[in-house]
Amino acid sequence: MLEELKEEAIVNKVGGRFKLSTLIQKRLVQLNRGSRPLVDMNTDDRMEVVIQEILQDKIFLTTSGELKVLSETADLGDLLDLDTSDL
Repeated sequence: MLEELKEEAIVNKVGGRFKLSTLIQKRLVQLNRGSRPLVDMNTDDRMEVVIQEILQDKIFLTTSGELKVLSETADLGDLLDLDTSDL
């Protein structure tokens, strides 16, 4: 298990363990289907990529449980919707 997952900070950042699990699962599905990583890392470990995306505030869950991605040039009001209807 990644060290970051042992920390309470990441759990608190997303609003709880269930939300963290949901966010990780949804993003892993997207990456496995060919979505580009939002962070530059020298690893093929998609789990590490997702953890860094969370820690860098690149992805999050909405109150309705949808995965949202913050675009690189956007502020908090400008979000990218990703198709998560089949997740």
